[in-house]
Amino acid sequence: MITLYEYPKCTTCRKGRKFLEENDVEFQAHDMVKVPPSEETLKEIISKSDREIDDFFNKRGKKFKELDLKNRLSAMSDEEKIETLSGDGMLIRRPLAYDGQQVLLGFKADDWQKAFLG
Repeated sequence: MITLYEYPKCTTCRKGRKFLEENDVEFQAHDMVKVPPSEETLKEIISKSDREIDDFFNKRGKKFKELDLKNRLSAMSDEEKIETLSGDGMLIRRPLAYDGQQVLLGFKADDWQKAFLG
């Protein structure tokens, strides 16, 4: 089962949701702003991805800029980064789709097609 971590007001998240719905792909939606993924969940997702922890930050977001994370990330430990991400869903790049094996960050139709439709 795919878990779609989303912010319902986000246009890109809506595109990801629409893609899954139109292709009859079963998924469970999770509002990552109301309830951000736990540190344990994030550790699992990051470990299954081929990405760096920094890639999981929504670097274009208002919150990222407010917290001056652009200048602070390099000095933070992985634990601090995960703790920061799990503390505020607005800091996580979205949508984030995870099926237990594959991790997709952001929405690119080609990537989602390969991952979820074979």
